[in-house]
Amino acid sequence: MNTLVNVARYHLVDRLQYLVLPIGVTLFAFGVNLAIFSLLPDKPEENYSGGLFTLFVFMLVCGAMSMTKSLPFGLALGVSRRSYYLGTVLLVAGLSALYAAGITVFQAIEEATGGWGLGLNYFRVPWLLDGPWYLTLLTAFVFLTLMFLYGMWYGLIYRRASVLGVVLFAAAQVLVLLGVGLVLTWTDSWSKLGTFFSSLTVGGLTGALAILVCVAGAGGFATMRRVTV
Repeated sequence: MNTLVNVARYHLVDRLQYLVLPIGVTLFAFGVNLAIFSLLPDKPEENYSGGLFTLFVFMLVCGAMSMTKSLPFGLALGVSRRSYYLGTVLLVAGLSALYAAGITVFQAIEEATGGWGLGLNYFRVPWLLDGPWYLTLLTAFVFLTLMFLYGMWYGLIYRRASVLGVVLFAAAQVLVLLGVGLVLTWTDSWSKLGTFFSSLTVGGLTGALAILVCVAGAGGFATMRRVTV
C-alpha cells in the first residue's frame, strides 16, 4: 500500500497538471460566465452554461498524460507496472472525490443564491447533475473517474503502439457503435432503446457509468502489462 501511495505522491509533484490547471481553468471559465451573464440585458430565469464539462475534459487529458509523460521516469525509479497503474488509480479516486465534493458544495451555494443572483446554473447540469446532493456527489465522482481511466487507457495505447494504435483503438470503438446501430436497425429496436433511455434515472446512468469504469480500468490494466518504455 505504501508503494501505491508513493506513486500517487509522485504524480502530485506536478501540481500544475493535476490540481492548478483543472481547478484554475474551471474557476476561470466560471468567472467568465458570471461576467458575461451579468451584462445580458434580458436574463432568462434559468440558464445552464455547460462550462463545467471543462473539468471532465481535463480529467481525460490528465489520465492520458499520466501514462505518457510520467510513465518512463516512474518505471525508471524501480516501480513495477502493476504498482504504477494501481497507484495512479489511487490518485484517480482521490482527485475525483475532491472535485466531486467541490462540485457538490458549489452547487449548493448556487442553489442557495438563486444562481449567484443571476439565475446562472454553472455547477448544475440539467438532469445529470441536478438532483439531491448525494446523487450529484456520486455521479460526479463516477463520471470524473471514468474520464481519467479512459484517458489512461488511451495513453497506454499510445505508449504501446504510437499514433497508429490510438487511431485503430478509436476506430474499433466506432465500429462497435456502428455494429450496435446495425443490430438495432435489423431488429427494429430503436424505439425500445428510446423507451429505455427515456425511463432511465440518473442513478441508473451512474450505475452504467460505474460498469464502464470497471471496463476502462480492466482494459488499461491489461494493456499496461505489455507496455514497453
